Amino acid sequence: MAQAQDLRRIGVLSPTSLSEAETRTQYVAFVSNLRELGYAEGRNLAIEWRFAEGKFDSLALLAGELVKAKVEVIVTTGTAATSAARRASATVPIVAVTFGDPVASGFAESLARPGRNVTGFSAMGSAAYEKRLELLIEVLPGAKRIGVLGNPNRNFFLQVLPGLEAAAKKQGREIAVVNVRSERDLVEGFANLATRRVDAVLVGDDGFSKAQVGTIAALALKYRMAAVFPVLRGAEHGGLIGIASNRQYRYQATAIYVHRILRGEKAGDLPIEPPVKLDLAINQKTAAALGITLPPAIIARAVKVIE
Repeated sequence: MAQAQDLRRIGVLSPTSLSEAETRTQYVAFVSNLRELGYAEGRNLAIEWRFAEGKFDSLALLAGELVKAKVEVIVTTGTAATSAARRASATVPIVAVTFGDPVASGFAESLARPGRNVTGFSAMGSAAYEKRLELLIEVLPGAKRIGVLGNPNRNFFLQVLPGLEAAAKKQGREIAVVNVRSERDLVEGFANLATRRVDAVLVGDDGFSKAQVGTIAALALKYRMAAVFPVLRGAEHGGLIGIASNRQYRYQATAIYVHRILRGEKAGDLPIEPPVKLDLAINQKTAAALGITLPPAIIARAVKVIE
């Protein structure tokens, strides 16, 4: 048993549930990477796990618990969890596995030198939405009216929307925005998009939408809309496409950042990295159901093809 003075204590704050297979896989990889760096739970490492189970309102309470537990680093997933941790403490180092535009959201002074107590791996900001729009047009060039699901409570979405609308207009497309904060919003929103004859949907890069991928995919199929998700499991649940930064790399790199902070480096001195690799998942069954022929180049780029 490790002596108290030898035990390093870190916290993990996530809006998801450990019962989700994807979440378990991610954190198993994270713990494995820490072990390779010399940290083992029960020997010289204690991890305080906090999962919100999809209840975003509980993130603030859970973040406060981690601060009270005197963790040396908090690892967060997503902008909402990062915001909760930042509000709980302006001094405890925070490493975000992924979060929205960190400079525009006020987490950092710059990507190269964040300057505060938050570092990690960004989700590309407005460029992520524009990349998904570009991919959607490549797959469905006839789509003229494109729906966007977004949470108006998230400043990140409001910040990227003007850039997305400008990119769509440049391509001769029209954007139809639907604000979603609840399952009822989703049901009513898709019905609204159907009356507006929307051809396809870009799913917002926020915690609520990511937690509702199954519902969104089912509604998109019901109304015969091609859906592009910011997570690979969007395609696994029946959406047409999922595109996201490579998870394995992010969790490996997060473990390295935690290690560097535990050795004495400051979070504000560690650069925030943009995605270095994007993974693509496509659902051939959904494409067939929608009458879409996926370009061979798209299929060749996919790391996962659901048939």
